[in-house]
Amino acid sequence: MGIYEELVARGLIAQVTNEEEIREMINAGKATFYIGFDCTADSLTAGHFMALTLMKRLQMAGNKPIAVIGGGTTMIGDPSGRTDMRKMLTKADIDHNAACFKKQMERFIEFGEGKAQMVNNADWLLNLNYVELLRDVGACFSVNNMLRAECYKQRMEKGLSFLEFNYMIMQSYDFYYLFQHYGCNMQFGGDDQWSNMLGGTELIRRKLGKDAHAMTITLLTDSQGKKMGKTAGNAVWLDPNKTSPFAFYQYWRNVGDADVLKCIRMLTFLPLAPSISTGATWATRMYSSASGC
Repeated sequence: MGIYEELVARGLIAQVTNEEEIREMINAGKATFYIGFDCTADSLTAGHFMALTLMKRLQMAGNKPIAVIGGGTTMIGDPSGRTDMRKMLTKADIDHNAACFKKQMERFIEFGEGKAQMVNNADWLLNLNYVELLRDVGACFSVNNMLRAECYKQRMEKGLSFLEFNYMIMQSYDFYYLFQHYGCNMQFGGDDQWSNMLGGTELIRRKLGKDAHAMTITLLTDSQGKKMGKTAGNAVWLDPNKTSPFAFYQYWRNVGDADVLKCIRMLTFLPLAPSISTGATWATRMYSSASGC
């Protein structure tokens, strides 16, 4: 079984731009891919953990990950999946959060020469000239298509700010920049990022005349369709000072029976098998994996 087939079997793949090419690329270990992490807090969450495990799985199969810390995009705020505008953070807050992300990722992903890379999109986004950006990439985006994008739908009811409207262009520019400077040929992200990711592949095609690929990860939801990794309205953090090891363990220990096998498939490195033990054993394995973050 190739890595692509394993991702399918684990229920991790939601949407792809070209399944045949992506399968061939990642099975052969030829993908240089990126996942973005906006610095909206001083710790990663259980939701980020699934993205980290995907990076790890693909790295183990010979592919090269790029972790993009969103020091630039966080200053705008991603409207995807939200009904209200994100809290505006200061640059100092964003820089602090980025440093926290970096420490957590380094305990899980193998970075270094010829391995995974970590970059901060503030390095190229904050130096852009607004008029030059409009002339360079503005013509590549249709406002009509952007307004139909899934990432903006929930925000349209309460009002989408012009600041947030620019997020798709910024994320697309990330992919365009990484393609040119890091040889990045693929982007991965949550299923709610699909519109933004297609913006990046289209920008690369229109500006450079080349193909790039995108694949979204299935969002971790329970049997009722609610996002997992939260408890009583609060995120389940990977930082033990924000979510204690006991609370982290208890959250996964208390996952409903209908969702246990899905969580094992998507969040752990346990081999796929017809039957996998549940209950305390699964929660212990989950905690052992996440403690590396």
